[in-house]
Amino acid sequence: MRIAMLGASFLLLACAAATARPRDEVMINVYRCASHPSTRVWLDCYYGAAQLQRAALGLPPAAAAQVQLVQATPAPGIPKDLSARDTVISSAARCGSVAAERSWLDCYYAAANPVRVLLGLAAVPGAASVPVSMPAPSPAPVARSDEGFFDGMFDKRDVQSIAHMASYRFDRNGLFTVTLDNGEVWRQLDGDNHVAHWSKPAHGYIVTVAKGAFKSFNLSVKGNLAAYKVRRVS
Repeated sequence: MRIAMLGASFLLLACAAATARPRDEVMINVYRCASHPSTRVWLDCYYGAAQLQRAALGLPPAAAAQVQLVQATPAPGIPKDLSARDTVISSAARCGSVAAERSWLDCYYAAANPVRVLLGLAAVPGAASVPVSMPAPSPAPVARSDEGFFDGMFDKRDVQSIAHMASYRFDRNGLFTVTLDNGEVWRQLDGDNHVAHWSKPAHGYIVTVAKGAFKSFNLSVKGNLAAYKVRRVS
């Protein structure tokens, strides 16, 4: 796996150099993030790994919770989205050709775009214009439980969740129940005339759940045009 190869290279570099540059230590710390199963946690760890470079440049520190993830014991589970993570690490490694330390950090942040997009977060601008003090991504918006009746009548497409499936099953009527890797469980509503034809392993599907009209929820799968009416059961 490319992450392992890159990580080993950075560890060898650290051993060979008497005093590693902060950017080198950042990349070593990124390798330590690899075991976090959640891609969102991995991204936060990626930002936390940049603290050494931020400190060297005299910039405001990264969020303490992100910095702590670099040394934290990962939660149990298998790391997800390895291809996207590999792409980020490869791009960050190519930032090594950037001479200026501040520009290197800009390039490092921009390298995370493949994972940001995968998680439904906005991509940052190109490396030349990325603000070095860029904060960590904000969590996906959570539905308010105290909104008025008319606030929920219209389809505002408020995203509730973007996650990989952890599992799915169909009942005898062909209606599905989906468990997401964030722990949420959603069931297709009786009367929804869209029939899902999933056959791949669950983790191969990226799911978006968004608020629909009249306080309903729509579940869609990346690459599939259908939107299924669902309710949350857990």
